[in-house]
Amino acid sequence: METTSPQVDEAAQLEFDRCYTAVQSRDRRFDGVFYTAVRTTGIYCRPSCPARTPAPANVTFHRTAAAAQGAGYRACKRCLPDATPGSPDWNVAATVAGRAMRLISDGVVDREGVEGLATRLGYTSRHLSRLLTAELGAGPLALARTQRAQTARALVESTDLTLTDVAFAAGFSSVRQFNDTMQEVYAASPSELRGRRASSGASAGGIQLRIAVRTPFRGSALLRFLADRAIPGIEVAEVDADGSGWYARTLDLPHGPGTARVELADVAGAGTSYVPLRLALEDLRDTAAAVARMRVLLDADADPVAVDAHLGADPALAPLVEARPGLRVPGHVAGSEIAVRAVLGQQVTVVAARTAAARLVASHGRPVTTTVDGLTHLFPDAATVAAMDPTDFRMPRARGRALIGLAAALADGDLVLDRGPDRGEVRERLLALPGIGPWTADYIALRALGHPDIWLPTDVGVRNGLAALPAGAAADPATWAPWRSYALLHLWTSLSASLEG
Repeated sequence: METTSPQVDEAAQLEFDRCYTAVQSRDRRFDGVFYTAVRTTGIYCRPSCPARTPAPANVTFHRTAAAAQGAGYRACKRCLPDATPGSPDWNVAATVAGRAMRLISDGVVDREGVEGLATRLGYTSRHLSRLLTAELGAGPLALARTQRAQTARALVESTDLTLTDVAFAAGFSSVRQFNDTMQEVYAASPSELRGRRASSGASAGGIQLRIAVRTPFRGSALLRFLADRAIPGIEVAEVDADGSGWYARTLDLPHGPGTARVELADVAGAGTSYVPLRLALEDLRDTAAAVARMRVLLDADADPVAVDAHLGADPALAPLVEARPGLRVPGHVAGSEIAVRAVLGQQVTVVAARTAAARLVASHGRPVTTTVDGLTHLFPDAATVAAMDPTDFRMPRARGRALIGLAAALADGDLVLDRGPDRGEVRERLLALPGIGPWTADYIALRALGHPDIWLPTDVGVRNGLAALPAGAAADPATWAPWRSYALLHLWTSLSASLEG
């Protein structure tokens, strides 16, 4: 189904006239969707770069920053194209390229190499390289290298970490590789880039960064959703009178535990804004993974203008979209955690599900020491839950067995929820597990896999939300595809708002 979107569609990827028009208008909605390279200067920019528009004969367009760098261009020092949000195209895509990009951003290539990435996706490394080069203009190594460079630049310019610490935190294997890459990509040494840093970026035991998001951004609704479901011990949230505030949680990262704290508020208008993020990590090598997982949690790569334009065209949803532009679908930092929480939430209220999860954390979570009051544990891993007895849960025995069976499949690797596998295959494997029905499987897809088109027709909140739509509004959820996940959040959020009012 065709949707109104600023993105370059698949049938005409990087069609020249359309891209050049976006560059002429400096349309910020295209930032991250493609990159503009200028032959005469040897640099690449975001489409909204304030510099004078180059002549058409001097311009080429690239799907990724890695592709532009691979063609010999370096990042513009004026518009900082590497600081733009990721493309909403590959963020929601269920294609191999989309899944690969999500895993690369989580640092899989840095930790497991190209072979590890290919294995997760079910391809040989050679075939995967061909697929990514054809789709994105660069292979997995080049894409990972660009990811490392972007992380390093953010750390160099916004923290007081030593440059050696920055190199390894960003995933480089040596300081020399770090220096060479930064010089090649940015035409500046790390020391030269450091001159632009903000002071005290790494003070108070943390690393202060920013997460780029497309706007409008309904941070207040996202914060309320997370706060209502926050589990004591692993999550803390504070909501101010105006709806803004902060959310913090523990993270179980590849090299050790950590904590993340984000400040959330509403941002109006189409463009790009930033969400302040503070990380406290046991191992700096987890910086990129922590940022990637928080981006997923915030649905930071969503294209709100495209989503709102499509859903707002329906008379039934138009009042909800107008009231809360830029609404996000909350993701999650760990697929196994949200899967367990989904089963705990079967056929009970949000409060009851939160209470059950809090008991699980208190009795089986891994204690950690943090600098954030209230953050005391990591959520129990799948192997820990799988080893429990069904009678350990205050729920029907059958549901306890379903929870243990789900955890066992996750612990054994039979079920993977890291956004790498095909979404359809994940759903089939979930439904094959005893006690896992369509609501649970689809809720996991909504939160863990970032599926943009989930619809939960049996959900009580969805039914109540539909019933509360204006009289005479004929709602047809089929017409809301491919953004039904966002329609679902509008319905849920409208109920919360009416209760508060």
